[in-house]
Amino acid sequence: MITGERTLMRIHVGEKDRFHGRPLYEAIVELLRSRKYAGATVTRGAMGFGAGTKLHSDRSEYLWGDLPMVIECVETEENIQAVLPELDQMIGGSLITLEKVRVIMYRPDGAPTKS
Repeated sequence: MITGERTLMRIHVGEKDRFHGRPLYEAIVELLRSRKYAGATVTRGAMGFGAGTKLHSDRSEYLWGDLPMVIECVETEENIQAVLPELDQMIGGSLITLEKVRVIMYRPDGAPTKS
């Protein structure tokens, strides 16, 4: 059971970013899964900009087709620190943030709940 203090890692990449020919966000999720992390979620943004200040949006009047993608995972600090060198090798321009979180519930789908 994963409860208590953990680390939330957020990785900001672009939808068009690639790693060995496949979408970078997919490669990152597969890396985290292969390390048996508790889970990972990818969220696709409707609009955003990064260090280059180029606006990316799903609206046609802006540059489109390279929407922001955010990969989030919650894990132990040790596991997060262990994967950072590999992520550094995979990711070009990006942003990775870490913050402490308190996990109050983590259970698989279909697990019984207290009544």
